Amino acid sequence: MEGFLEIMSNRLNLLPIESKKYSPVTLAYIGDSIYELVIRTWVMNKGNRAVGKMHKDTRRYVNANTQSEFYYSVKEYLSEEEMIVMKRGRNAKTGRAPKNTKLSVYKHASGFEALIGYLYLENKLDRLTELIEIGIRSYQEKEEDNNEK
Repeated sequence: MEGFLEIMSNRLNLLPIESKKYSPVTLAYIGDSIYELVIRTWVMNKGNRAVGKMHKDTRRYVNANTQSEFYYSVKEYLSEEEMIVMKRGRNAKTGRAPKNTKLSVYKHASGFEALIGYLYLENKLDRLTELIEIGIRSYQEKEEDNNEK
């Protein structure tokens, strides 16, 4: 059974992608969009409702602060290779952080995005979703703890 990347490659005549040849910033570029697609799909799957409400739920997860938290949540579950990719993404020169975001938070979010981009390009979609699931679970547990206080 062909996967998404194979179908896309065949239909669009894409050249084979070697993720290791791309900069961490480029991995973060594609990783950001893949991460958002996964989160949007997960939010949408909770039921048909107003797009504005789905967008609000999506924004809780698709932002530098939450993605930085995901960085720390998945760290202990990573292989050596995955950790190297994430650290390269974190340490890459990306310019300035967006307004209202600390540079350290932005860098950790970029590291997480680079890891997602790498896993996507390597067609390790099961691993990609496993790590996002770990991040979601950890984030929700923190939210529950904060609501109890």
